[in-house]
Amino acid sequence: MSHASDAAHAGPTPAGQQPAVPAVPGWVTGGLVFAGALMLVNGLLAILQGISAIAEDDVYGRVGDYVFEMSLTGWGWTLLVLGVVVAAVGFGILKGAWWARITGIFVAAMSMVLHFLFLPYAPVWSVIMVGVDFFVILALATAPDMSGTHRTSGPGSAVT
Repeated sequence: MSHASDAAHAGPTPAGQQPAVPAVPGWVTGGLVFAGALMLVNGLLAILQGISAIAEDDVYGRVGDYVFEMSLTGWGWTLLVLGVVVAAVGFGILKGAWWARITGIFVAAMSMVLHFLFLPYAPVWSVIMVGVDFFVILALATAPDMSGTHRTSGPGSAVT
C-alpha cells in the first residue's frame, strides 16, 4: 500500500474558494514580524533618547558648528515624538493592521533621515539605526499582502 500526501486525500476544493492559508515562504512573514519588533524596540529607544536629550543629560556631547543646528532640547522633543509614532506603527504591524505597512515605510524613512541628521550627537548609534531603518523598509516593502482582501483586476483575472 502506498502512502499519498494529505493534499491527495483532502478532496476537491469548491469552485471560487481560496485556500485558508496563503502559500508564503516563512522567511517573508518572519521578516515582517521582525520589522514590526524592530520598530517597536526602535520607538521605545527613541523615546528614551528623547527624554535624555530633553533633560540635557551629559549623555550627548556638545556639537560646535553644524549645518542642521537644533538645540539638544529640540532634538529631544523630535526624538520623543518620533519614538511614540514608530512604536505605535510597530505595534500595528505586529497586530497585522492594514494601515501599518505603508505608514511603517514612511515612518522608517523619516527615522532614517532624522538619525542621519542626529549623526554628530551619537555617531555610532545613528549609523546603526540607519541600517535598521533600511532593513525595516526593505521587509515592509517586499512582504506580500497577507490580508487576503487584495484582488487584482485586469486582463485574465476574474474578480468576483
